[in-house]
Amino acid sequence: MIKTVEDIQSLSESIELECKEAVGRDGKGALPQKTFWETYSAFANTNGGTFLLGVKEKKDHSFEVVGVPDVQKVLDELWTAVDNTQTISVNLLTHRSVHILEVEGKSVIQIFVPRASRKDKPVYRRANLMEGTFQRLHSSDKKCNHEMVKRMLAEQLEDSRDDKLLEHYDLSDIDRETLRLYRQTYYNRDSSQERNSYDDIEFLRSIGGWKRERSTGKEGLTLAGLLMFGKLMSIQEEYPNYMLDYQERAEAKTENRWIDRISLDGTWSGNIFDFYTRVNRKLTSDLKVPFVLKGDKSEAKTPIHDALREALVNTLVHADYSGKASVLVVKRPDMFGFRNPGTMRISVEQAISGYEHDCRNEKLHQMFHFIGLGERAGSGIPNIFTWWNEQHWRRPYLYEKLEPYDQTLLELRMIDLLPQDVINKLKILMGERFNLLDNTERLILATALTENTVTHTRLKEISQEHHHDLSQKLAQLVKDGLLNSNGYGQGMVYYLSNESLLTPDDVFGSKILNQTSEPFLETSEPFLETSEPLSQTSGPLEISSGGLMVDGFKFPIYDSLETMNAKMRQELELIVAPLWVKKQFPKDKFKEIVKNICQDKYLTLGVLVKLLNRNEDYLRKNTLNPMVETKELFRAFPHTPNDPRQAYTSTIDANDE
Repeated sequence: MIKTVEDIQSLSESIELECKEAVGRDGKGALPQKTFWETYSAFANTNGGTFLLGVKEKKDHSFEVVGVPDVQKVLDELWTAVDNTQTISVNLLTHRSVHILEVEGKSVIQIFVPRASRKDKPVYRRANLMEGTFQRLHSSDKKCNHEMVKRMLAEQLEDSRDDKLLEHYDLSDIDRETLRLYRQTYYNRDSSQERNSYDDIEFLRSIGGWKRERSTGKEGLTLAGLLMFGKLMSIQEEYPNYMLDYQERAEAKTENRWIDRISLDGTWSGNIFDFYTRVNRKLTSDLKVPFVLKGDKSEAKTPIHDALREALVNTLVHADYSGKASVLVVKRPDMFGFRNPGTMRISVEQAISGYEHDCRNEKLHQMFHFIGLGERAGSGIPNIFTWWNEQHWRRPYLYEKLEPYDQTLLELRMIDLLPQDVINKLKILMGERFNLLDNTERLILATALTENTVTHTRLKEISQEHHHDLSQKLAQLVKDGLLNSNGYGQGMVYYLSNESLLTPDDVFGSKILNQTSEPFLETSEPFLETSEPLSQTSGPLEISSGGLMVDGFKFPIYDSLETMNAKMRQELELIVAPLWVKKQFPKDKFKEIVKNICQDKYLTLGVLVKLLNRNEDYLRKNTLNPMVETKELFRAFPHTPNDPRQAYTSTIDANDE
């Protein structure tokens, strides 16, 4: 329950929050009509969120409770407007959604807007579908373009996207070898089934791959049949952005350095069933998981095999193949990653709990189910979480991204939650106090030890605790002197009290860098000045490439182009060369360039400004900060995010997982 400003601060760390003064022109209280309903639309079309009316967020991101003078007046305005379709398209509120809080002796109205169901989206204001639809992006409201709105409408109207009859598509668009392999798999599972005697068209019709409309007499392949068994050229005629990609990487890094790959290169059919069979073999070929004994025989498959198979099927049947993102499966030594185009039809929480089932491509799901693949009735994701947790590995991470395109991602990390060596270190550091901690508190401290810092957001990924309970435990650990904290709101980071986090001053000295809006202003002085060589133990060590090796960082930090090794500088300038030719550049390709130049190194903001030919404020707010939030970039100094000497890498460090 919110009772203090500190409670509001903890809420800002954990869920979408919008604070509004709501005092009105006369100072008696009023609902801020324009901004309130834009944010209502954004919350509803994304993941829901909370309003606090009567709370002012100041420039330093702290909160001031101003209170709502006339609560009833504001509530009357709210209930009148929310039931008016000229104000907002759908009322998602009930009386349980609204609470009156007393904070520091003042009245605050708390309003929770839930995520809208697929059938209610898009939620829009002023009866203006195309111009009044918003989504929540980071902490702001983004107006949806026409393509995004049309995609929501398609999701609303079509229970199953793949049941559509495709006119003028027939068996000539099918890869016969893929269909033969599927039929063989079906036969091997149950040779007594009547379907085994059908010809190809009747067999396809019986599993949802062929359709005849009785009203018109038209018949042909369904979208599901084309996707599952079709030839690549035929599929891409219907879905121009259709792309399947599997990458096996030798190292635990984000860059696209692969040692094995399956993509649409023309050497195989390119359909979904063929992709599944090829990728499934590679995912499980060298799993280092003990086999399970059944009787006197070893069982070749384990729950981990089942989890990976289910994750792969889940990715393929929930994908929006009309979207612009690709289906991507990644295998790394430390994790498996699955991405499909399109956001989820239900919330992440509903998917994990298994309460609801709403498959985007129900016929595809049915086809996999006929050969014993793909859980039904919404049990797939819960089973993946169960199987993974049985190994005591980090909890799977299921989430959505809206940039650069709508996509859903699932990360399965093979990392122990509480490795024994970490437990032993914590016991040495804390002595008897460690034995008094509960499992969640131990998890918090273990994460802080292994990753240098821990945040509320990170804990939500690996813990099943409620967000408010996590906030309380973090606050208590700080109060007990086991953790230190730094920052505010969503930027708050925590670290072990016996550790001291590196700051820009530790690396660059106390000198403040000269900031300029001109990205090409040259400087003859390196940012770090020293009169004598530095050793690794006494401070940053300058290396031959012109970077600084700092104890505690895996990669060198580069703070000046002028002192950078000529070869490295030329390599970086070659990567960014397209930006110098064309000022207007697609956002996704621009981000890819940023990731490429930040691989295996930290580059300071000043270096990035010069290399990328962009204004400093624009670069930080529109590219670097969003990429940090989506884990495409990592800060060298996460506890001082706005320091002008901040540096960035795109490679997951041992300290930046």
